[in-house]
Amino acid sequence: MSKQDFPGAALVTGASSGIGATYADRLARRGHDLVLVARDARRLADLAERLTAQTGVKVDVVQADLTNAVDLARVEARLAEDATIDILINNAGAALGGDFVDQDVDKVDNLIQLNVVSVTRLAHAAARAFKARGRGAIVNISSVVGLLPEFRSPVYGATKAYVTYFTQGLRSQLPDAVKLQAVLPGATRTEIWDRSGGSVDALDPSTVMEVGDLVDAALAGFDQGELVTIPSLPEAGDFAAYDAARLNLAPNLSRDRPAPRYGLA
Repeated sequence: MSKQDFPGAALVTGASSGIGATYADRLARRGHDLVLVARDARRLADLAERLTAQTGVKVDVVQADLTNAVDLARVEARLAEDATIDILINNAGAALGGDFVDQDVDKVDNLIQLNVVSVTRLAHAAARAFKARGRGAIVNISSVVGLLPEFRSPVYGATKAYVTYFTQGLRSQLPDAVKLQAVLPGATRTEIWDRSGGSVDALDPSTVMEVGDLVDAALAGFDQGELVTIPSLPEAGDFAAYDAARLNLAPNLSRDRPAPRYGLA
């Protein structure tokens, strides 16, 4: 994600802490101006002041709650209308602890609004604008949980499975000049654990990545042209094999009669 390839600004959601704030730092150090979006105005202002002082880039802040339709529409409009923006880091997201039957259904709805609806609407605004401009990058932050229903997080995992599928599906519909990437972190040391009622310190330390390492690996994956980046996966061929196994199903997923194994012939 070089300044040469993408000379414009980067809009980063969920930018006040964690993965979003780290993306903002790394992109500022690569020379990109920034539009930082989050709910916490004080944190945004502090981050903007620090990055401007350290790197000299221009930083604009937008206080917005992306589960609020009015706020979300403002950010969509910024992506659609601001021709200086080349990059969208679609990072804002949340998790929700506990078993599905015990979760507050309004909180479940809020989670879907943030992890699915806002991601989709912002990507739509960016994709339209970037396609028309002939240049751009959309990075959607997903999760390895979306690959593993066994992790016992059915709603959160399903929202992240959506983000990965959505990113892969967009590849065939956008020109090559619009770059796409889904980033699938594993456990990462961020505030999402405290906000969802859990504790990252309860996990095996060997399974938890520091946020700086995560974002640096994600940016390296982008620079290498990866559509799907799993920062902790040692062998890229393992995901390629997973993808190939999925595609091997394709010829038999839609046929004119049930499979013989059902004994209906």
